[in-house]
Amino acid sequence: MHPKKYPPSGDSLNTRERILNSAEVLFAEHGFERASLRALTAAAQVNLAAVHYHFGSKVALIRAIFERRLAPLNAERLGELDALEDAARGRPLTPAGIIEAFFGPVLRMSMNLESGGHRFIRLLGRAHAESRPVIRELLESAYVEVVERFRAALYRALPQMPEKELAWRMHFMLGAMSYVIAGTDAVQLIASYEVRKSEHPESVMKRIVPFLVAGLTAPLPDAGTAKTRRIEPQIRTRGEPRSARGAERRIERKAA
Repeated sequence: MHPKKYPPSGDSLNTRERILNSAEVLFAEHGFERASLRALTAAAQVNLAAVHYHFGSKVALIRAIFERRLAPLNAERLGELDALEDAARGRPLTPAGIIEAFFGPVLRMSMNLESGGHRFIRLLGRAHAESRPVIRELLESAYVEVVERFRAALYRALPQMPEKELAWRMHFMLGAMSYVIAGTDAVQLIASYEVRKSEHPESVMKRIVPFLVAGLTAPLPDAGTAKTRRIEPQIRTRGEPRSARGAERRIERKAA
């Protein structure tokens, strides 16, 4: 597999992009520990000095890979949520609209062969599987604002839902969608066809959104959950950061 070469604005930029593209492929195929810098330099057709010049270390390279993809992805998610909230003029959004704004951008990225988004989605699946501390910390910090904004929107859309129960349902929802995006083996066994090649993002969304909405709005469990006191979250203004806590970290690590 040959990494995509982006139009350079100079030799330095072209070299940096080649390293990032090759690293996405190698880390996704072999893991963050097993993929060596020697293999990376061979794939990117650069020397080791170039890797150290642009990134300094393997950890810094991993961080750069995620930042390159997650920053525009999260900006697109928040932009879609902003547009929905502006159109609603203070009214609660529908759960379906919130889900589409959150998962639509990443689903389109997973099926985008031209920009290399599909490579990053494979890498993201590997990151969740390996669960290295540095990766966990990176994902948590990247998703704090996004998770807070979308969780606040879901609270308003589902006012009857206790806080703890909604946190669990978001956790399940993110896990299900992550599998749809990054792992289709089971689907292929059931359906006997290649999902990635036969389905467009819009078609997948038509199937997954009703499924996830049904899970979010299902009746509450009987074992005392309905009696749980709900604590309303503080609705923050756009761009106002807030640190993640406790169970929220599980949601943030799955948010892609």
